[in-house]
Amino acid sequence: MKFSVNWLREFVDLPPSIDALAELLTMSGVEIEGIQKRGADFDEVVVAQITDSKPHPNADRLTVCVVNDGSGTKRQIVCGAKNYRVGDKVPLALPDAELTGGLKIRASKLRGVESEGMLCSAKELGVAEDAAGLLILSPEAKIGTPIRDLFPLDTILDVEITPNRGDLLSHFGLAREITTLTNKRFVGQALRLSSKAAGDAPALQRKGIKISALRECPFYSARRIENVKVGPSPDWLRAKIESVGIRSINNVVDVSNFVMLELGQPTHAFDADKLSGEINVRLAHEAEKFLALDGKTYPLTPENLVIADGERTVGIAGVMGGEESGVTDSTKNVLLESAYFLPASIRRTARDLNLPSDASYRFERGVDPQMILTASRRATELICKVAGAKSAPTIAVAGELPPDPPDVSLRYERLDQLVGIHIKPTTADAILTRFGLAKNDSASHPHWKIPSYRRDLQREVDLIEEIIRAHGIEKIPSTDRSRFTPLREADRNFDFETKLRRDLIAIGLTEARTSSLIARSELAKATGAIGLRNPLSEDHVALRTSLIAGLLGAVARNIRAGAERIALFEIGNTFAPPAGEQQRKLGIALCGQAASVKDWRSAKKRQLDFFDLKGALNLLGTFEFRRSKQPGFVLIAEIFYKTDRIGYGGQLSATTSIGANAPVLVAEIDLTRIAQVKEHAQPFKEIDRYPEVTRDIAMFVGSQVTHAEILAAIASANEPLLEKVELFDLFMENDGQKKPDMKKSLAYSLTYRDKNRTLTSEEVSVVHARIRERLRSDIGAELRE
Repeated sequence: MKFSVNWLREFVDLPPSIDALAELLTMSGVEIEGIQKRGADFDEVVVAQITDSKPHPNADRLTVCVVNDGSGTKRQIVCGAKNYRVGDKVPLALPDAELTGGLKIRASKLRGVESEGMLCSAKELGVAEDAAGLLILSPEAKIGTPIRDLFPLDTILDVEITPNRGDLLSHFGLAREITTLTNKRFVGQALRLSSKAAGDAPALQRKGIKISALRECPFYSARRIENVKVGPSPDWLRAKIESVGIRSINNVVDVSNFVMLELGQPTHAFDADKLSGEINVRLAHEAEKFLALDGKTYPLTPENLVIADGERTVGIAGVMGGEESGVTDSTKNVLLESAYFLPASIRRTARDLNLPSDASYRFERGVDPQMILTASRRATELICKVAGAKSAPTIAVAGELPPDPPDVSLRYERLDQLVGIHIKPTTADAILTRFGLAKNDSASHPHWKIPSYRRDLQREVDLIEEIIRAHGIEKIPSTDRSRFTPLREADRNFDFETKLRRDLIAIGLTEARTSSLIARSELAKATGAIGLRNPLSEDHVALRTSLIAGLLGAVARNIRAGAERIALFEIGNTFAPPAGEQQRKLGIALCGQAASVKDWRSAKKRQLDFFDLKGALNLLGTFEFRRSKQPGFVLIAEIFYKTDRIGYGGQLSATTSIGANAPVLVAEIDLTRIAQVKEHAQPFKEIDRYPEVTRDIAMFVGSQVTHAEILAAIASANEPLLEKVELFDLFMENDGQKKPDMKKSLAYSLTYRDKNRTLTSEEVSVVHARIRERLRSDIGAELRE
């Protein structure tokens, strides 16, 4: 909400600077989103009166006006606006004036007609956002008066009000907050508004109003105002509401908006002569329609609260009035509404109809019941003042005002415990008293009577929060929060999974998040899955026992979307039958091309296979893969970590159900066993100072000889100069003698290094020859030269 600083000064003595005011509110929890300067502080811009107007001879959309600026000389102005009449008073920018945005005014010809200045809109003067035509001034404005006298400089605060602080949605409410925070008193108009004396309040009469929905509308009042002269608002009224973003309409409607901005209580003015019979506050009928002030027709439901007369609906309660009963220039008599509506009802109606308004914004957050009649009285006084009207001696009311909030107790020792410092009880009492609370010492603990405008204060901690806001949260000394805390199991598991996610993403996998509930179609496959007693849909009927079903669903959706490469992983909980024990698992699903980007070095495309799946799993550690058989898999291996079976991985046999035309590989492993292993810090390794020497060994071996056996044969030579062994080539080849058995051709790269000196070629050759001999003798390798 926007607040005018000049307007606030009418209620309270503000801090010496705008920055100090913003700091005060921000530190108390009232966030300042922006600060803006407003006002028409321009030289050479004066009030002028249009004395004549005729069409432009060379332009259909322009007119030529003659204006009186008080200098004694008539000026001719070419104008493009259409919203004025001869006799209106408007702002005139004389030659050499400079307006907002650096617009400089010069005497010039427009389409061949001399123009000696410019007639201005509100936007061009920076006093409003509306640029629809000229700014029509009050008839009382004196010709020749500088425009800055009518629209003085002001500062606008854009304040973010939290939903629980509906009491701050008015200038009076924010001023009341400032008085509490600064420990100052009200001044000016606020003294009368804050007084509990009824003064000249008219009598109440309980007739003419019927409330059929007491739950949604506990209290409703209406006051008749006669002999109203609807017209433009005086400049002071228009300047105030437009400074905070409300467009001026006419004096009656502007007064209603002014009171809402001043006191926080929305009111609404009906054309009394367009109403028939008594007012009835009721719920809308089924399929009822309503033509609102914005010119749109809205379909209503029995959940929407409306204001009706004896024949039709005339307003959506707390949201918007009707076009058929609105105040117009011909209105003579007004019925002024001021009521209390249930916040939940107004919120629901505004959301259902997609019809937010300034009134609904306040009713949704709760208005002060004690301000209802005060706002009606204030609006009546102003309408009588600006529209020359006369009010009825009584106000028609129905229902009862909502009761005050219940008392809340406060323990001073609890205050000290929560805040962390000692605050004297007298200081706490003084702060709460400034906030409008009244102390009752009759109980064992002090009880505080909550004012009607602070229904957000419901618990002891709410009172403590108010105390510390006013006392100053900056006065609480900071404490040392950087003390050592032991690493716990949850911390280790979190760090483990975070690192695992980073590693999997680094090799090209994408994390997926699937539902913990499975569809009925998957229930038969998930043996023993725990079903829901009241499932929301057929797609969510039981707790999952595996991550694979959800990942395969994601694979199918990606295939339908045209993805060429699908590499997904998920870390999540599964629920093991029969008790639903949670198990933390990793699931992986691969399908499609090994690389999604074409490489100029290789036009041949490769599909993802079992070794890609195995490589992803090896990020977790060294596992043993034992080949197995299982229905639904072309190839499957059980995965063992040390002696524990922790999961499985393989290639599915049936992939047509998900639309795949490439192998689909899946794996699932239990992370609980792996995460329990403590990571040991790697010892420091110095950078090698001396160069390495690399030699290759190529050999034929039998098809049953494994890579592990070859590595064991090389290691059994116990050569201290051998640093690293790497396999870089493998293929199958017939031995050339048409024997039925096949042999494998393997090629290894062996790296030699001495940490203390540079090796010679002769030394490496000797060691290399010994390793070759060991391969011949141990595994029968046929070495290739």
